[in-house]
Amino acid sequence: MTGGGLLLALTLLALLVLAPGQARAQLFEPDSFTLDNGLQVVVLPNHRVPVVTHMVWYRVGAADEPPGKSGLAHVLEHMMFKGTDSIPPGQFSKIVARNGGRDNAFTSSDFTGYYQNIARDRLETVMEMEADRMANLRLAEEDFQTERDVVIEERLSRTENEPSALLGERLDQALWSVHPYKNPIIGWAHELEALTRQDALDFYDRFYAPNNAVVVVAGDITADELRPLAERTYGTVPADHAAPERARVRDLPPPVDVTVTMTHPRVAQASWWRRIIAPSHNTEQAELYAPLQVLAELLGGGPVSRLYDSLVMEQKVAVSAGAGYSGRAVDFGTFSLYATPAAGRTPADVGAAVEAEIVRLLDEGVTEAEVEGAKTRLKASVVYARDSMFGAARIVGAAMATGATLEDIEGWPEAVAAVSAEDVMDAARAVFVGASSATAILKPESTS
Repeated sequence: MTGGGLLLALTLLALLVLAPGQARAQLFEPDSFTLDNGLQVVVLPNHRVPVVTHMVWYRVGAADEPPGKSGLAHVLEHMMFKGTDSIPPGQFSKIVARNGGRDNAFTSSDFTGYYQNIARDRLETVMEMEADRMANLRLAEEDFQTERDVVIEERLSRTENEPSALLGERLDQALWSVHPYKNPIIGWAHELEALTRQDALDFYDRFYAPNNAVVVVAGDITADELRPLAERTYGTVPADHAAPERARVRDLPPPVDVTVTMTHPRVAQASWWRRIIAPSHNTEQAELYAPLQVLAELLGGGPVSRLYDSLVMEQKVAVSAGAGYSGRAVDFGTFSLYATPAAGRTPADVGAAVEAEIVRLLDEGVTEAEVEGAKTRLKASVVYARDSMFGAARIVGAAMATGATLEDIEGWPEAVAAVSAEDVMDAARAVFVGASSATAILKPESTS
């Protein structure tokens, strides 16, 4: 049930979350209130059509799983559709569909989300259903066994039969070492097979509570209209005494620089990737959050970026090349580089070309004109997010589930506007000098 648009939503999220203390601007014009049980409710008004997107975000993900129980958060996501005393097993999505809506769910390393797109006059129905399963999940042993097998099969089809996914798992293991970000969200096969119904219930009891959740509603409704609905539904769910602590490994080992190479008969085109541990908006270097976004756009954000211009257009060593930054994490972020070799070229060729561009960047710096161009492109990229109820709700919910505030999100334009060329170079040194990195090379089986 992981949504296909998660990557796009998280990319947009990476553009919108920023370090605390920035000035407020109006991106989504949100309103917010908190119920007596600790549940925060955010409203994003959009009155174009009588429709809403309703999302529930829990501050728990794959990185919060107990050691040896990878995949548990995702398995529980599946279990949440198995019913309560009020809703028979397997009926949740059918009820949503009968009311003219659609629903789904998704799990990441840092959060789990559930959503419904539905007509405004059916909103209270889905709020009642979500509040019900927040507190009253019923999980039979047979249902658990069935859904665990579904997830195991999902792993087989989406990971074990996909060479790039397999190599991505090995890359994360090499990069993160002892940190739980090393574990795949879908889980390791042998650990999935060992999960029990009690594991799922314990995880549910620990993390699924109103004071560990955020509800975001985007669409044809105001905060004044939503508050009584929220009080009648979610307001009846008792809070835990305290929000659960996220017992993470906060310290990383000394920096490493490792390379993982894999050949596979199903690979037709070689590729080269690199991931680097980077500051997030939750680290001590949170001031680099916006500069890292600008750096990623300037270096590899599209056809006018340095990497594309040099590797694809000038040298013709690659058919694609780029960079990205994700600082949305509860703990550490990542800065990524990638390139696909042109015909007759190897991953080593494109890797050397990327590294040469990084050396040039560190030696020569960046110009204010480049920085201004990157900032303009970044700000243009979020215009469409304002027009989408689903996109806006997903961006805001994921940001808040990883520690951002509404003020952080709304102040994003000012944070980006304040980035200077010197700030971008500080960001470049943070990720390209002394940080842990892992490089992946994927080759066809016949490639030497």
